[in-house]
Amino acid sequence: MLSRHKRLIAIWIIGSAISMLGPCVVSASPDVGQMAPNVIAQKLDGTALNLATLHGHVVVLNFWASWCVPCRAEMPLLEGFYQKHQADGLLVVGLSADDRGDRREMEKAAKSVTYPVALLESADANGFGSPKILPLTYVIDKNGVIRARLLPTRAGFTEQALALIVLPLLAGPPVSTPP
Repeated sequence: MLSRHKRLIAIWIIGSAISMLGPCVVSASPDVGQMAPNVIAQKLDGTALNLATLHGHVVVLNFWASWCVPCRAEMPLLEGFYQKHQADGLLVVGLSADDRGDRREMEKAAKSVTYPVALLESADANGFGSPKILPLTYVIDKNGVIRARLLPTRAGFTEQALALIVLPLLAGPPVSTPP
């Protein structure tokens, strides 16, 4: 069995090779236009994250992992976008696909952002399932409906592309209430 150090080196080499090819490949995903399934997990600060309670906000839900080079590359973009639009009702949530053994590396990576981060493996409920590909980002409107699923590309997504999707949702009408 490989030592922890050798395992990390192997993961780094594999991650570097995959990043040159594009996204990091890792259940069925919900579709655009559907209600977002719920996720209930404990955030790194120990408080609860319950996606169902975030209605009324536009949510950018990002699945990532500490070993995924493209994931780490888009974190500063997500952080900047969050800082710029948080006061407008935007929430960014990071769900790490790391396993519990990589928690230290995940926490280290998460220190670079101020938006909430949770470990997917420890979720009490995860209606999204395990991501087939990383990074994977969903944009969820104020009513809890998935409006976009951003799959990785070689170049990643840009702030302008994110703005084209998110800003109209932020400016849109408030959450509709059932009759």
